[in-house]
Amino acid sequence: QVQLVESGGGLVQPGGSLRLSCAASGSIFHIESVGWYRQAPGKQRELVASSAGGGFTNYADSVKGRFTISRDNAKNTVYLQMNNLEPEDTAVYYCNARVLAIASVRSYEYWGQGTQVTVSS
Repeated sequence: QVQLVESGGGLVQPGGSLRLSCAASGSIFHIESVGWYRQAPGKQRELVASSAGGGFTNYADSVKGRFTISRDNAKNTVYLQMNNLEPEDTAVYYCNARVLAIASVRSYEYWGQGTQVTVSS
């Protein structure tokens, strides 16, 4: 009913930048909140950044000042601008959204398939 597709991952050197995109499609009435999570090998999935209504944003301490989450509501797309990347940022990054679908009485949480980010020299 609702699909999330991430793009923009890849290999980058330490200190470099990447911008991830997550495009939502399907029977979308309203996107209540969005977030980016990441999972490194052998570690649990963790919240990187989130954005809810009213412009409220939240960031993990490890990425504050380096990462920025933003939304283009007209395109149903969320971005994660990642600057000054560190090897510790290497992980699979997942997009998450809580979406109220058309003709639905409640919102549901959806996940993208993930995109690999590797920071290495």
